[in-house]
Amino acid sequence: MNREGHEQIDSLWEALEAAEHDKRVLMLDYDGTLAPLDVDRRKAFPYEGVREELGAIIDSGRCRLVIISGRGIMDLVRLLGLDPFPEIWGCHGMERLLSNGHLTTGDILEEEMRGFIEADEWARDAGIGEISERKPGCVALHFAGAVGISDEMSANARKAWFRIARRRGLVLNDFYGGIELRPPGHDKGNAVRTVLDEAGADAVSAYLGDGLSDEDAFQAIKGRGLGVLARAEWRPTDAQAWVRPPVQLLEFLKKWSQICGGR
Repeated sequence: MNREGHEQIDSLWEALEAAEHDKRVLMLDYDGTLAPLDVDRRKAFPYEGVREELGAIIDSGRCRLVIISGRGIMDLVRLLGLDPFPEIWGCHGMERLLSNGHLTTGDILEEEMRGFIEADEWARDAGIGEISERKPGCVALHFAGAVGISDEMSANARKAWFRIARRRGLVLNDFYGGIELRPPGHDKGNAVRTVLDEAGADAVSAYLGDGLSDEDAFQAIKGRGLGVLARAEWRPTDAQAWVRPPVQLLEFLKKWSQICGGR
């Protein structure tokens, strides 16, 4: 981490200690941030020690903990294994599960739904239907770890889905090991802005993420909190600080837990 990043995080701790309990907001991406990237998405469990620190933050009752991910919510609940669970935004903000169990899902236009169906059908017709995943509000192709998927096939899929996106008013995005179609306006940045607006202008907040989809969140939190890049190697980003998982990530979570828990 550069010197400026250290100073930004030190300033965050000072502000967090002085903040009212309901003004502390920690927002976290999942894959690549709280858990290592895994070609088998079903086995991408959190780094050792992460559950314990998140559980301590929740149990303190002195912080709002929010997970914001491209995964579906039920997938996240299973992988996190937290009881009680935190607030979770799934499918880039299309789904929202509050800590009291209340679930809401964003509206999808008929034309957008037609696009999802068309993309899924294209994958089946192309013989790669097994790597297509339908989620609430989006559809994805997972190339990483798939058997028999050549570079040519993945390139053809990208071209075909791009044409569908243009025709149906959808957005085509890259993520680790695949591509995804989703409606415009549903991204992690909008989720972050909603949480921060609810928390109020005097909230002390941070967002940790690793991927390109987290850049929307880093842009949204700029000037209102601290964006922290959480990945093994640095890359150009709008985040103001950088930690390397799992060691520095755990240090960050532990410090947050200590402050919120009064330890």
